Amino acid sequence: MEAASFTSASSTTTPVSSYSSTSHTPRFLRYKPNAKPLNYKSSRCFSVRASATGADDSVVTVLDYGAGNVRSLRNAIKHLGFDIKDVQTPEDILKAKRLIFPGVGAFAPAMDVLNKKGMAEALCAYIEQDRPFLGICLGLQLLFESSEENGPVKGLGLIPGVVGRFDSSKGIRVPHIGWNALKIAKDTQILDDVGNSHVYFVHSYRAMPSDENREWISSTCKYSDDFIASIQRGNVHAVQFHPEKSGDVGLSILRRFLNPKSGRTQKLVQGNASKLAKRVIACLDVRTNDKGDLVVTKGDQYDVRESTKENEVRNLGKPVDLAGQYYKDGADEVSFLNITAFRDFPLGDLPMLQVLRYASENVFVPLTVGGGIRDFKDANGRHYSSLEVASEYFRSGADKISIGSDAVYAAEEYLKSGVKTGKSSLEQISRVYGNQAVVVSIDPRRVYVKDPKAVEFRTVKVRNPGPNGEEYAWYQCTVSGGREGRPIGAYELAKAVEELGAGEILLNCIDCDGQGKGFDIDLIKLISDAVSIPVIASSGAGAVEHFTEVFRETNASAALAAGIFHRKEVPIQAVKEHLSEEGIEVRM
Repeated sequence: MEAASFTSASSTTTPVSSYSSTSHTPRFLRYKPNAKPLNYKSSRCFSVRASATGADDSVVTVLDYGAGNVRSLRNAIKHLGFDIKDVQTPEDILKAKRLIFPGVGAFAPAMDVLNKKGMAEALCAYIEQDRPFLGICLGLQLLFESSEENGPVKGLGLIPGVVGRFDSSKGIRVPHIGWNALKIAKDTQILDDVGNSHVYFVHSYRAMPSDENREWISSTCKYSDDFIASIQRGNVHAVQFHPEKSGDVGLSILRRFLNPKSGRTQKLVQGNASKLAKRVIACLDVRTNDKGDLVVTKGDQYDVRESTKENEVRNLGKPVDLAGQYYKDGADEVSFLNITAFRDFPLGDLPMLQVLRYASENVFVPLTVGGGIRDFKDANGRHYSSLEVASEYFRSGADKISIGSDAVYAAEEYLKSGVKTGKSSLEQISRVYGNQAVVVSIDPRRVYVKDPKAVEFRTVKVRNPGPNGEEYAWYQCTVSGGREGRPIGAYELAKAVEELGAGEILLNCIDCDGQGKGFDIDLIKLISDAVSIPVIASSGAGAVEHFTEVFRETNASAALAAGIFHRKEVPIQAVKEHLSEEGIEVRM
C-alpha cells in the first residue's frame, strides 16, 4: 500500500454539481484550495434529490465499504431503536435521509473503494447539500484534503488540512488508544451530553487545527498537542473517536444525531475527564469444557483444570453473560482469549464467533479477541490466510485481534533475516486494518541468571532474587499456551513486533499468572520503556493496590485482570475508585 505520490483515483474532470437552497447556502461546505474545486472522475451524472416525503424516520443509511468492525455500530443503532439500510450504489447515498460513514482501517484502501465504486462523488454531493451526515474515525479523516498514511493520498477535499501521524518523539505512545477528554469548541447538539466524560479513541493519524479549518471544529482533544476530535457545520458532523465504543456517553451522541429532537433519556454519570485515562480491562479466557460447553475459565500458571479427582476444566461462568456484566461494572475493554484455538481451525469454531456476535449486541466498549490467528487449512485442504481469519473475527464484532504464537515465529524470522516479508499474519492484518487493530500477546517465563552477560537476551536486575540468589533474569517467550519455550526474549520480541506493525502489546507473565501477588513490575517496566506503542499489563493482580503500583512504577497504558473479577474478589468499580483516590485518572 505504499504510494510515492497522490494515489487516489479522483482525477480532475467533471466537477460535482453545486446545490443551492432558499433555506441555506451549502456552497460554503466545499473547501476550494487556491480557488480550484476538487473534481472527481465519473462517467455518470447524479441528480441530487432528498428522500421521498414520508420516508420512515427510523431508517438510517450506513456506508459500509467492508473493512473492520461495523457490527458494533449496527448494534448501537439497533439498540437505539433504528433500522439500517446499507449503501449498495452511489444513488443510495443521494437518497439517504440520514447517513453514517463508519470509516475503519487505512486511508488509501478506503479512498480506493470510494472512487472505484463512484461513491466519492456521491458522498461529496450529499455533504454539500448540508444533509444529516455523521463520519466516524476514518470517516472524519477522509473529509480532509489528504493523508500522509502510506502516501500522500488524496482525500475528499471538503475540509482544509492534511491528516498526519502522531509524533511519538514527543513522548506519547502511538497509536493513541484509550479514553480521553474532549475540549468543546462550540455548541453542537450531538455533544451536549458529553460534559466531563471520556470518549474512546483508537488511531495513529489525526488532523490538526488551523486558521483554514477552525470554523469546522466542534471539539479538540489533547494528546501531546491538540488535534481535531470532531467537526460540525450545519447538519454535517464527524468525530475522530468511536461513539459506538464509548459506553452510555457514546450512545447519547448517536441518539442525538439520529433523533435531534430527543432529550436526554437517562442521567449520565458526570466524569472528571481531563486527559488520557488509564484503562482497566476485564479478560475472559474461553474454552470448551469436557462436556463441550463454552465456558470462562482461569489458569493457575496457565493450568485451567481443578485440583480434584475429576480434574475438570475450571468453570467461572458464561462468556456473553460475564462480558455484559463487566460492561455494566465499568470495564474499559473486554478481552476474549480462545485458549484452545491453537489446536483447531478457528473459522470452524462457531461458538466462539457467536460469543462475539452476541456480546457485541449489548457491550458498547472495545472487544478484543485472541487465539488461533494464523494461516490454516481445513479438513478439505482449503487454505485460509490469517487475514481471512482476522476478518471473520472483525465481522463478528471484534474491534482488535490479539496474535500470540504466530507473532513469535514472525519476530524470530525477522530478527534472523532482517527482512520484512509482508507475509506474516501481523504484517498482513496491520496493513489492511491498521496497526491500532493488532495486539500482540507475549507469554514469557522468567529465567534467572547470575551473570547478565551469560545470555544474549536483555536481562533485568530483579527485585526478588531467584532460588539460588540470582539477581538477574531474562524473560523467555513461549508459544502454544505456554507449553513451548522459544529462543527469543520478551524484550527482543516486543521491539521486533513493533517494527512489524503491532499497535499494542498485551504483556503476560507465566510466573505471576493466578498468584494474586501483583504484576511483574520488572518485566512491565522493561517492555513499556522499550517500545513506543501502548502496553497492557497482565497476570498477577490480586488487590486494588496492585493496579496503583503498576501504573505508578511503569509506563503501562492499561492493566488487565481475570480471576479476581470472575470470583468477585475485587470489583472493577473498586479498582477504579482506588485509582482515582490515588490521583490516577480513570474513566468513571
